[in-house]
Amino acid sequence: MKFKVLGSGGCTSIPRATCSCRVCKEAREKGTPYSRFGCSLFLEDINLLIDTPEDINIALNKFDVKSIDNVLYSHWHPDHTLGMRVFEQIKINWCEISVGIKNKKPINVFGLDYVIEDIRSIRNKFGPYVENYEKNYNLIKINVVDRELNIDDIKITIIPVSNKLSSVFVFEQKDKKVIYAPCNVKPFPDEDLFNNADLLIIGDTITSEVAKDNFIIGNDNKMRKSMFVMNEIVELKKQYNVDKVIMTHLDEDWGLSYDDYLEKAKNYDNIEFAYDGLDIEIC
Repeated sequence: MKFKVLGSGGCTSIPRATCSCRVCKEAREKGTPYSRFGCSLFLEDINLLIDTPEDINIALNKFDVKSIDNVLYSHWHPDHTLGMRVFEQIKINWCEISVGIKNKKPINVFGLDYVIEDIRSIRNKFGPYVENYEKNYNLIKINVVDRELNIDDIKITIIPVSNKLSSVFVFEQKDKKVIYAPCNVKPFPDEDLFNNADLLIIGDTITSEVAKDNFIIGNDNKMRKSMFVMNEIVELKKQYNVDKVIMTHLDEDWGLSYDDYLEKAKNYDNIEFAYDGLDIEIC
């Protein structure tokens, strides 16, 4: 399986607009890998895009993605969905539409029932945006997944998080297994399927307990209830006997640059930090 990290940032991508902190200044000056688009992942084998952050069209162009056949949604949060206008960018042809010709090959959109229901709630007075793309222009075909789907030779299992806010994905091809848990996955589901995975890509973690502007994230800080800290990631790796972990959804709030993460990774065994454009091959 060949994955590409299209965006390794969080809800505050890097550089953050109007911000003049050290990390954002460096990102503007140097670009990739110091800059970070919103959190998204691409599985090349089946042209599968996971989530559509607001800057996804720019990311797809930057990393020269040739085709999108499938989109998988983890949850409704704006930083994972509000770039859905990319369906228009990829598929719409206004000249053909002007003479009544609709798109002939829609993008398949997948998600758990509550995720699709949440996404349908993103709407204007005329109705949900996704229904406009599906019914009026045939840009997408929405598919509600109970738990599993197969695309070519890749099996995808979608596991709900207990709060029914987000999802964890497991990709399997032959004897290889990759877990992707981008955001809002604490408490982490207890699943035997996670055992002995080759790779866990996980986000929404407090990667520095002394954050930007020397803000101390104390033990009583409410963020700790919904976000992991690094020692919890280490424990997850041990619990499920995962070979390697790659951290993503790296928010600007933590005040760490690309170089800082390279140094931080030296403190851990087979735990690394993602960057935009990172290629991951599991074979």
